[in-house]
Amino acid sequence: MRDMIVIMAQSFFDHLQQLRHTRRTLAAGTMLFDRDDPVTSVYRVESGEVHLLRRQTDGAEFILQRAQAGGLLAEASITSKAYHCGAVVVRPSVLAVFSRADVQALIANNQQAATAFAAHLGREVREARMRAEILSLKRVSERLDAWLIWNDNTLINKGKWHQVAKEIGVSPEALYRELARRR
Repeated sequence: MRDMIVIMAQSFFDHLQQLRHTRRTLAAGTMLFDRDDPVTSVYRVESGEVHLLRRQTDGAEFILQRAQAGGLLAEASITSKAYHCGAVVVRPSVLAVFSRADVQALIANNQQAATAFAAHLGREVREARMRAEILSLKRVSERLDAWLIWNDNTLINKGKWHQVAKEIGVSPEALYRELARRR
């Protein structure tokens, strides 16, 4: 399912790629922007991983988004004057950087781009709801079952199981035990 989402989202990204943009290469640990910074750019992750973080009053961080290769970062901020969270690079990353004003003009003046952007946002909402539902389940087996249903009952190869564990909010060891139990 996720591959289908990436393929379908290409139409908006095709429109986006036609805009003038620059590339930034960032090291892990780099703070891309912080809460209350003005929104001047739209970012597409070409490689690596960037997290949107909201810091709580007790200092704890809450991850709002894990943007990886092919994903837009903080696309909801396109209509905001300031960011409502921060963004930190967690793996060395290359980002395509677009002017917020150019992206807004693209969406305002190109009906196909606007429709593609709306479709992209709709898919993001569905994914967020599914992630929330998976994380609401108590047992590892339930979380894995829900993840498999969302991903057409296809488990990724063994070398990337740690990514599945992260997505369903369990330790890699707990996921490995559940997978071993199912064999």
